[in-house]
Amino acid sequence: MRASLRRYGAGAALLLSGAVLGGWSQLAGPGPRPAAVGPDGPVNRGGGDQGDISAHNSPTIARNPRDADHLVVTSRIDSPDFSCAVHVSTDGGASWSAIAVPIPKGAGTKCYAPDAAFGPDGTLYVSYVTLQGAANRPRAAWLASSRDGGRTLSAPRRVSGPLAFQVRLAADPAVARRLYMTWVQARDTGNLKFVAPGNPILVSRSDDGGATWGRPVGVNDPRRGRVLAPSSAVGAAGELYVLFLDVGEDRLDYEGGHEGFGGPPYPGRFALVLARSRDRGATWQESVIDDGIVPIGRFIAFLPPFPSLAIDRAGGRIYAAFHDARRGTPDVWVWSLAAGDRAWSKPVRVNDTPPRDATAQYLPKLAVTPQGRLDVVYYDRRGDPRANRRNRVSLQSSEDGGRTFGAHVALSSRSFDSRIGLGSERGLPDLGSRLGLVSDEREAFAVWSDTRAGSDASGKQDIVGARVSATPAGANDELRSVGIALAAGGICALLIAARRRGTSGAAH
Repeated sequence: MRASLRRYGAGAALLLSGAVLGGWSQLAGPGPRPAAVGPDGPVNRGGGDQGDISAHNSPTIARNPRDADHLVVTSRIDSPDFSCAVHVSTDGGASWSAIAVPIPKGAGTKCYAPDAAFGPDGTLYVSYVTLQGAANRPRAAWLASSRDGGRTLSAPRRVSGPLAFQVRLAADPAVARRLYMTWVQARDTGNLKFVAPGNPILVSRSDDGGATWGRPVGVNDPRRGRVLAPSSAVGAAGELYVLFLDVGEDRLDYEGGHEGFGGPPYPGRFALVLARSRDRGATWQESVIDDGIVPIGRFIAFLPPFPSLAIDRAGGRIYAAFHDARRGTPDVWVWSLAAGDRAWSKPVRVNDTPPRDATAQYLPKLAVTPQGRLDVVYYDRRGDPRANRRNRVSLQSSEDGGRTFGAHVALSSRSFDSRIGLGSERGLPDLGSRLGLVSDEREAFAVWSDTRAGSDASGKQDIVGARVSATPAGANDELRSVGIALAAGGICALLIAARRRGTSGAAH
């Protein structure tokens, strides 16, 4: 018996190793698989401290194109006072420091709804609005810049006047000092509502790093009366894209028919629309991505959930992502438009949960690497099928233009309550308008609003981030090849051993 084990041991070990490696490569599936998820930790000052009851949410993240370890995260603060914060890391997100945001005299006392972008020369730009009065109405939109990596911000320059909502910033990644700012320009507002439709999306361009700005131009077709949540991106040829929601006849949310209280969502349909300008924002054309978006919940029109837009600058493919409940419970969906095509792809369901499993996956954020990998991060309640209340954060990736996605990877080390935040006492809690994500071939870094240090009483929310290392494309194929080679070697060894054994037996 021992002699037989000695004869077959090496071959059996090779065969088993090959089978394990080959099987693992099959389980890994096509495309890159995350090799390691780093520890998740708070970004904002006071993160994790239950004595600090600030509610940070709606993060944006920007990476310096000249230094991959230089990250900037902004966050909106909803309580105990409306405010904002800007956080800087020079070590890839291992540690963070907060920088002061300059507020012009007489412009209002509060900074709110910030955004950040890096120019191709490494200049950091930060936008925000100032609020005034008991109703916290936007007084103006501003832009500040930094040439020292974010240690200090310049005196801000005014970009727009009163009632600019949902302000977003984009820098042309190929043209230094060219910036675009988009916003919803309200004509009048009431308590948590726009008083009437007809508040357009505007865009303004600066070609000198924000020192001066052009006349604002309308983006959406004026016949679209209720448009929200614009996000912009610049294509490889310098074309400008703006993705937004057309909420149709939704007076429940847009005109505040719910009076700030939770309940069933608007029963109609929204449209996801992409506008494109080939002349740097002067004129626009629209493309309807999907006009059958099924709302998943009520929201405040001033602070809507944002769809996500990403451009594959190498291949020219455009991606859009949002959530809807067309299958009964919220799922994450991705649409894509290949370069030269006129028709958008059918929506692809990203989350790898069983269909109609009664748990919510929502608020996706996209990022595309220089070589074309598409990453999607989103809130995920698959771990709480009974209550559908506790969130984690998941990431999935695609290597085939958004047609298929690999298995999800959990980024948050603990689940957290999705109902902690401003509005929770009225059944309309707000975790914010978006998540943040930057990706390259090595890794992805995601940030989100997390309530694990909060409670119903405190309403505390922190910005938490985590890094995911990515296995290079093709690594699974290499793994599979190694497994096949080892298995083949094991089979040969077993055959040789069997032959020797037979010869030896015949001699006796």
